[in-house]
Amino acid sequence: HVQLVESGGGLVQAGGSLRLSCAASGRAFSTYYMGWFRQAPGKEREFVAAISRSGMSTYYADSVKGRFTISRDNAKNTVYLQMNSLKPEDTAVYYCAANPAFLGVAGRRPEEYDYWGQGTQVTVSS
Repeated sequence: HVQLVESGGGLVQAGGSLRLSCAASGRAFSTYYMGWFRQAPGKEREFVAAISRSGMSTYYADSVKGRFTISRDNAKNTVYLQMNSLKPEDTAVYYCAANPAFLGVAGRRPEEYDYWGQGTQVTVSS
């Protein structure tokens, strides 16, 4: 069983930055394919970014490309989401997700992940 704990959310003005962290339990973090998703009130959970096990491959939603950066530190069992140039439409609860057995590409669908964190709120004011 994999436990994921997100942190780093908060309130920020438009144009500001935040860095989210997701700490994972277990000794096999380097084998987990990781992703970030977000869910705004009344909307479905949507893909934000994903990263391969080595960190060499990253994927982004068009809405965040060029503003957000996903990275991981396998020695610290942690995946990060650096969010710059934040917009009010980025306001949502952000979730990290893991799939130890993922064999596909990109991982853009929530159903492709087995484990989820509890989420962290990001609010961007205009």
